[in-house]
Amino acid sequence: MKTQNSVPTSKVARASQFVKAGVKVGGNYIKHYTKRLVDPSVTKDELHSDNAADIYDALSELKGSALKMAQMLSMDRGILPTAYSDKFAMSQYSAPPLSGPLVVKTFRTLFGKSPNELYDKFDINSVNAASIGQVHSAWKWGKKLAVKVQYPGVADSVISDLRIAKPLAVRLLNLDERQIDRFMGEVESKLLEETDYDLELRRSVEISEACSHIEGLVFPKYYPELSSKRVLTMDWLEGLHLKEFLATNPTQAARNRIGQLLWDFYNHQIHVLKQVHADPHPGNFLMRSDGTMGVIDFGCVKVIPDYYYENYFQLINPDTLKDEVLTQQIFENLEFLVPQDSASDRRFFSELFMQMINMLGEPFAVDTFNFGNDEYFTKVYDFADKLSKMEELRSSKVVRGSQDGLYVNRTYYGLYAMLNELKAEVITNKPEWLKPKQPATV
Repeated sequence: MKTQNSVPTSKVARASQFVKAGVKVGGNYIKHYTKRLVDPSVTKDELHSDNAADIYDALSELKGSALKMAQMLSMDRGILPTAYSDKFAMSQYSAPPLSGPLVVKTFRTLFGKSPNELYDKFDINSVNAASIGQVHSAWKWGKKLAVKVQYPGVADSVISDLRIAKPLAVRLLNLDERQIDRFMGEVESKLLEETDYDLELRRSVEISEACSHIEGLVFPKYYPELSSKRVLTMDWLEGLHLKEFLATNPTQAARNRIGQLLWDFYNHQIHVLKQVHADPHPGNFLMRSDGTMGVIDFGCVKVIPDYYYENYFQLINPDTLKDEVLTQQIFENLEFLVPQDSASDRRFFSELFMQMINMLGEPFAVDTFNFGNDEYFTKVYDFADKLSKMEELRSSKVVRGSQDGLYVNRTYYGLYAMLNELKAEVITNKPEWLKPKQPATV
């Protein structure tokens, strides 16, 4: 794979990459509509493919928050055309890596030593390169280690990147700019946290220890003496990423076992720890030959406030939705309904959110759920498409929903998507207070 010898770090250089991508996208539209003049039957497939490639190429050179946004969008199947989702999925573990000299320069800046002076052996060629950093293999104390090296300038460019990228996101996704502004602070704070490897090391150790009792999960050991704010060293874990695992044609029992581990891991974090590994994309999990699953990368962790947790998960219990007064109060607490709503607004949005919660809460309403049910996911995607086109939402002057919901919802969306890819059937373990008095049948 082609390597990068430098990463644009100045605001002007990074802005130029966004502008260049915008110009290319504009050219692709001109080419598309010129073809349509000759042949009206031409579809947008080629346009989407060209745009996805040009945008990804620009973001992959920028690294950092720009590439992280592509990674997040790749998880949201149904929001983007398939060409974008497939191309952006490369950012999960196969972005263009930094060149060897730039890696050595990074170590000398941080440690005053080259990697070969810190480790017994260090492979200068990266094994994986993703959005925030890339991973190298190294050896010390007779152990194989994984060394995550952050791209230069990433931490300093988060805020400016988000501001520059916003207009592109608005046009590409046809999103409401006010909705983006509402949640920009939450995204910004999480991306800044992801660039702080000291914080990631502490959280990695804390959550790994807190989840170590879940049989079948494997976590690496971390080494503070070989880590810094921009470099993180841990044990090397062998295993296959999700697509590689599925390519081995695993049995249904193997799929279910991995699916159950994923569900139990997230169930414990959310309902016991009240903080969660909020980056559930396939690049962060390794399926191992002995049936266990490795968990890596605790850069994005969402701490769930008690107030939000109590209100949000009350709605997941189907019994709550039978109590109209309680449901309305929770809708207000979570900012789904706002004081300036008219009576007709309250009826419209209450019915809308009831539909959404009933649909997304289906796995919680039963003891066992088959995530291989494509009809369920088609229903969810169709509903999301319906919402995106609904004039009442597009013309509303009110931005709805608590900011705390952004990463909690993203967590469940990513979890559901992985379980669907696995075609796994899982026992939906949950706290007693979340179980309906009369279990539903789905």
